[in-house]
Amino acid sequence: MSIENEMLIHDDEENFNKPLLDDLIHKDDIDGFREEFLSMHAYDQSEYFEESDADVRQKMYQYLSPEEVADFFEHLEIDESDYEDLFEEMNATYASHILEHMSYDNAVDILNELSKRKVASLLMLMDRDEAQEIKALLHYDEDTAGGIMTTEYISLTINTPVREALMHVKEQAPDAETIYIIFVVDEQKKLVGVLSLRDLIVAENDTYIEDIMSERIISANVADDQEDVAQMMRDYDFIAIPVVDYQNHLLGIITIDDIVDVIDEEASEDYSRLAGVSDIDSTDDTIFQTALKRLPWLLILTVLGMITASILGSFEATLEKVALLAAFIPIISGMSGNSGTQSLAVSVRNISTGEINEKSKFKLALRESGSGFLTGITCAVSLCLIIIIIYHQPFLALIVGASLTIAMTVGTTIGSVIPLFINKLGIDPAVASGPFITTINDIVSMLIYFGLATSFMNYLI
Repeated sequence: MSIENEMLIHDDEENFNKPLLDDLIHKDDIDGFREEFLSMHAYDQSEYFEESDADVRQKMYQYLSPEEVADFFEHLEIDESDYEDLFEEMNATYASHILEHMSYDNAVDILNELSKRKVASLLMLMDRDEAQEIKALLHYDEDTAGGIMTTEYISLTINTPVREALMHVKEQAPDAETIYIIFVVDEQKKLVGVLSLRDLIVAENDTYIEDIMSERIISANVADDQEDVAQMMRDYDFIAIPVVDYQNHLLGIITIDDIVDVIDEEASEDYSRLAGVSDIDSTDDTIFQTALKRLPWLLILTVLGMITASILGSFEATLEKVALLAAFIPIISGMSGNSGTQSLAVSVRNISTGEINEKSKFKLALRESGSGFLTGITCAVSLCLIIIIIYHQPFLALIVGASLTIAMTVGTTIGSVIPLFINKLGIDPAVASGPFITTINDIVSMLIYFGLATSFMNYLI
């Protein structure tokens, strides 16, 4: 999708008349449908397409050219698994022409969701030059800079006069993803500079590009992770960033609209991991698919839960002597887990946004531990007063209060330190999911609680 597409404000209601469009389709009023449909924003066109059944979509393929369909295909928000069925219902030649008219990066995103057999057949039907461009992008991993870049950009050679450069820009503009940023290369196609369209327009006609370009270039390597590229574009407020190989040859660019998609994708991925599932559940998932996504973490947590059960079993004698201790197990384990999950969320967020570095890691862990101690003390005092008033056992209140304070302090420390440790190993810190941290804190809090209770058993009996 070109970032120069016209902007339209959407509210919560549909910005198109679906009953009217359906009626025009059923009446076979091609001219009426085209007039109404093509007057809509491309996003609204994609919404109507997604809400239509297969019969209506078949009529749309008859009424609209591949180029017109390609315009709203850029906006489709359907499950990745649905693309295969969608392309199966189209004529193969028609489908290949749709991909030809899409931005290369978006076409590649769709092809990555199709079977190898389908991809091969579509590429065979495409224009040779278009197919070659797309094949080149298909070689890169999906989650890398190469996987999300496009080769539709404007470039100029370093020794081009401004007068001639303006003509080149005008020639390249119709097919470019963005025209506001222009990249400068030398004779070996190596990236040597960058300038804005404004710089080019205000420059004297006889000036050379070399004299007006900026040599301070921020670029992404083709193998860089897409999350790192998103972080880079956020830090520098870029609308486009060049992608180079290891010899600094300009291979393509990544635009802000693609980065927005990456941020959304990474946020969804981190959210699902924090929730302890392998992927965000789709409303179209079957019961089996939903269970399969959630099962791995639940199996791990079941095994860890057995450790908690073993700890409780080992302190059976303590519970027999002071049965009232069991009443406060949910409070201590729950508060420890909750405080740990809060610290986990803060730690993962700071890592993902790049707001934390080597120097600030200790500061973060210390701050979270201190916070856990203060909140633990506050909650413990309140709980102690309640126990004394209801059960008239001040020493039991002290044991519970001390256990709660220590458990919440340790819980926040674990919640903040484990993601930092996992990130140090080069693993996504989001895998330190909320349920995982909660279960670990359950184990630790039970050891603390019953350890204290057993040590001071004589005072409790």
